[in-house]
Amino acid sequence: MRTAGARGAGGMEDAGDAEPAGPGGADPQEAARQICLRLLATAPRTRAQLATALRRRRVPEEVAEAVLGRFAEVRLIDDAAFAQAWVETRHHGRGLARRALSAELRQRGVAAEEVREAIGSLGDQDELATARRLVARRVEATRGRPLPARVRHLVGMLARKGYPAGLAFQVVREALEDDSQRGPEAGFDPDALSDLDNVFASDIAADAAAGDDWAAR
Repeated sequence: MRTAGARGAGGMEDAGDAEPAGPGGADPQEAARQICLRLLATAPRTRAQLATALRRRRVPEEVAEAVLGRFAEVRLIDDAAFAQAWVETRHHGRGLARRALSAELRQRGVAAEEVREAIGSLGDQDELATARRLVARRVEATRGRPLPARVRHLVGMLARKGYPAGLAFQVVREALEDDSQRGPEAGFDPDALSDLDNVFASDIAADAAAGDDWAAR
């Protein structure tokens, strides 16, 4: 079996990105089979991605379903394994949070139940630890900028990776307070950070009201 984790997330692109031509003169089922095999040879794919590729090649729907069903039966395609590998590579490699990972998997046609199962392997503490690592790598580069600009830069970086506003501001506040202990060269007044609480209060309240139902987003 070719597992979904056989390649890194960088190779997991949409199925339409590299559509190979079906073999000339072959019957529709063999042509569909070859299309799927060639796509799977370049990167893991979801069933939905392969179905899209077959539709673009005008493979009859009943033929596509038969081929995809057989591929799933022998586990050449496995959406659950794909989702798990995607979460592991994109979270640990790119630092993406559950919300962003959920959106990416849904865009690739992974069913909600399989998304929830894969995302469920990440806990609150996993997200918190990863967010802290991301900010720690960036905080020094923001020195010398006005405090509001530093906060917005770091919070914005986390937001783009799917972290909720409350967690993002908490992590950034901790990092900046820690940075202030490094001495005057940090250029940071820890008391000034309290003045920024209200800047993000509405975002944090909205995030809390929405909850963290990342699997439904």
